[in-house]
Amino acid sequence: MVLLTELPPEIVQHVLGYVDPPDLAWIPRICKSFYHTVKGNKSLFRAVYLNNYDDPPSQSSLDWEQAIKDIVRLQIVCLRRDSVIAKKDELPFVYDTVKSLLQNAATDTERVRSTTHPSSRNAELLTYIFSDDLNQSAFLCRSFIYERARCAVTSDDYFDYPPRPDQQKSAHLHCLYGVPLLHLPDHRRTRRSKMSPYACSKVYDLRQYTANTKWGPFMDDDTDRVDWEKVEAIMIVIGANLRKLNLTKFSVCRNFWETPFAGTWPRSYKPLPVMAREPDPLELRDPYGVTGTWLRVVCFLDYTDFFAYNFTAEDQPPAHVPRPVIDVGEATRLILMKIRVTRVEPPGPDDGQDLPVVYFEGVSRSLDDSHDENANSDLRGSVRLTREGEVRWTTFSIFSGVERWRSESVQVGGVNSAKGVLGNWFDKDFDPRGPAGPTAFWKVSDWVTESGGYRALMQGIQDRLDESAEDYIPGQSEEEEEEDEEEEDEPGLELEITGIHWVTWTDD
Repeated sequence: MVLLTELPPEIVQHVLGYVDPPDLAWIPRICKSFYHTVKGNKSLFRAVYLNNYDDPPSQSSLDWEQAIKDIVRLQIVCLRRDSVIAKKDELPFVYDTVKSLLQNAATDTERVRSTTHPSSRNAELLTYIFSDDLNQSAFLCRSFIYERARCAVTSDDYFDYPPRPDQQKSAHLHCLYGVPLLHLPDHRRTRRSKMSPYACSKVYDLRQYTANTKWGPFMDDDTDRVDWEKVEAIMIVIGANLRKLNLTKFSVCRNFWETPFAGTWPRSYKPLPVMAREPDPLELRDPYGVTGTWLRVVCFLDYTDFFAYNFTAEDQPPAHVPRPVIDVGEATRLILMKIRVTRVEPPGPDDGQDLPVVYFEGVSRSLDDSHDENANSDLRGSVRLTREGEVRWTTFSIFSGVERWRSESVQVGGVNSAKGVLGNWFDKDFDPRGPAGPTAFWKVSDWVTESGGYRALMQGIQDRLDESAEDYIPGQSEEEEEEDEEEEDEPGLELEITGIHWVTWTDD
């Protein structure tokens, strides 16, 4: 019988290319021959990586050996250590490794069914790792609002500015995870463990809206760096409201708000086959994928509650001391945006220089409140890179030719990500008395329908998204689709998308 070590080197390398990544640390210890086969063998590490993880983008300069070592260490930290205390000091390493896995996630694989992003082995691995409550507590729930909810901060901590790096990294990881954790994962699900009141105390605090932050989710230092704790709070508020209205049961919302790591990496947007079309020449110059139809959510407090929260208290807290938690009723508006690229220009001196600035125009139409004077408007805006490389969206809502509302947002996952955009809306003149609040929008189609009405457009999207999707399995691609039994809707609740309304009703 021929020993493995007696085979030609190319055959040995081919065989070793199929070992599990953790085993590469043990194989060199078997014998001197294996030691020399593995040590410094870039092609072997590349083969092992590609057999287990996504093929990275062509422009990636991935160090195959270091990448495998990092992923193995990530699994050891997250899956073998059995307490939050044993894990939490690894946050910087976990943050860097998760970002690397997402930056190198697949963009050209089969689309995951019922979604607008491709399947990804990297995302599936991360989904598995962060399904564990301990990992959520150790890495996703370490921002200030979670520490505040745990009563783990003191009055001295309130004055920490700029925000602590570990809190920012945790909030960013939570945003990349993409599913708002609405209760403390290490506590019982009670009213006291709800996170939305703490998130609302940040989102609806007008002191967060300053000239230095551009009234958006940016640091209060005029650098345009993203404040991920603000983005996280926005995600929690909107996610809580969507879940409260039971809208996350429908694919067009569920796949963006209930599925971990759903397209939170660059260039992950993948149009539905029935909605794909050939771009025009101007769109070919747009790296952000602006043109199309986007579904938008806007949340806001009744202005009486908003004003009382910000201005009527006798003792106003000092700067950087949070306002009390707030848990009052919010309104949620669902809007369709149809936008088209109008021009593409080189970046300005204050922009990131790697990509151009793209300007767009279009219309927005409310799906649930057509009689409100602010429900329908024309739209214009721009997309650009910040100096740190994040994607910044600016929109203006225009009524009778006059700008009324503005929003500043960032795209979670980077350029042309399927996850979409989170940010703040406010008065276009930066009214110091508000109102202001959170908004989010994500792309549902490449089409900008000029005729046929919204019912046909949205019903077509919904029909496509809902086909065999009630028992949707995260990470399952179209090639892996199996015939699943349809899950019945919850009794007494239906949803109908009409020309301009999104209506929910019960048996009553």
